[in-house]
Amino acid sequence: MSLRVLVGCKRVIDYAVKVRIRPDKLGVVTDGVKHSMNPFDEIAIEEAVRLKEKKIAQEVIAVSCGPTQAQETIRTALAMGADRGIHVEIPAKEMEKLEPLHVSKILAKLAEKEQAGLVILGKQAIDDDSNATAQMTASILNWPQATFASKIEKEDDFLNVVREVDGGLETIKVKLPAVVSADLRLNEPRYATLPNIMKAKKKKIEKMKPADLGVDTTPHFDIIEVSDPPAREAGIKVEDVDTLISKLKEAGRI
Repeated sequence: MSLRVLVGCKRVIDYAVKVRIRPDKLGVVTDGVKHSMNPFDEIAIEEAVRLKEKKIAQEVIAVSCGPTQAQETIRTALAMGADRGIHVEIPAKEMEKLEPLHVSKILAKLAEKEQAGLVILGKQAIDDDSNATAQMTASILNWPQATFASKIEKEDDFLNVVREVDGGLETIKVKLPAVVSADLRLNEPRYATLPNIMKAKKKKIEKMKPADLGVDTTPHFDIIEVSDPPAREAGIKVEDVDTLISKLKEAGRI
């Protein structure tokens, strides 16, 4: 019961919302748009809570970087079973250029500060699809990493992790402390019940800024343009195979 688990939970535009490009083409419309916790981070929170329910973990700490509204995401994590939250305050305008490297540095500092023995993150966020934060956090901490996890089992001071890879499944063994990224099939997150939602309002959320952790969030790039993907051209029907081959040759496909 000595294991303290740090879990990242990012506030993103809800997966069911149609994303719209801003008129200035430097980002997407976020004002008045429904946000929720990144789905892969929900899986990470669920796994951490299950570890606590199995008496493997002592405490689950939910961390989110972002504007004031990020506290709503942390409250969701607390309602799911996390014990306390940490809100790293970053203005909405600065969030547009917050990079996985910045978040990794913040998480690494918090893992050291909180003496965490395990960091669990979603494998990627559905807004930027970077799939980089877990890997860089492990690198900064110099901890073993187990990415794309679909099953986690603790054995003494090690974790046996089943990973989803292109060729199927891979089982690895990593020594704690470690960083794990959650894949889709790791678990099915629970719904927060009304009593737990009410209890979450009383749980502690600590506030801090990146500078308090000694992290510089100056961006390393400029956003030149954000655009919609090109519209898919309408298909055509052909009468026979010969016509199909002819059309493919005309299009330069074969």
